[in-house]
Amino acid sequence: MTKYFIFIPNLLSIIRIFLMYPLLTFIANENFLYALGIFVLAAATDGLDGYLARVMEWQTELGKILDPIADKVLLIGTILILWMNGYIPLFVLLTFICRDFIIIMGAAFHMTVYETGTPAPNVFGKFTTFCHIAYLAFVFIDIIFGFNITNLALDVIVAGVTLISLLLYGTGWSKLTAKLHRE
Repeated sequence: MTKYFIFIPNLLSIIRIFLMYPLLTFIANENFLYALGIFVLAAATDGLDGYLARVMEWQTELGKILDPIADKVLLIGTILILWMNGYIPLFVLLTFICRDFIIIMGAAFHMTVYETGTPAPNVFGKFTTFCHIAYLAFVFIDIIFGFNITNLALDVIVAGVTLISLLLYGTGWSKLTAKLHRE
């Protein structure tokens, strides 16, 4: 019976991608309360699709590719437009983009050269995604309510977590590459 619902996590990832248009439109129009609502909804689809895929065993090969793409579209799209409007410093934007670009290139390299299939995310990568979502939610809350949650210290922390995540992915790929060369 549950095999009929295996498409639901993929549908949630697709919904997350389609939520980008209203999210970016609300940000561009400085309607940050609605933007926050859409962002929270999109972030919830991320948690729910992962939960359903793992717990209900509704994982698919498409989902292994679609979910990280939807995450990157959500996070990079949001941080880019917030940076363009002066709400996020350039170094935070660059660390987000560089990390995701390098991860995508590394994954593509391993999938094509070594035919390893889609790489599994690591625990710290999931933690980093959570930190990114929380950071962007705090930025929205600051814009809307002026709580001054985000500051240079938080910017440095989220950039540091992002760089550590990239380092851990790189270390994992190096170990995998060494193992594949020995075989």
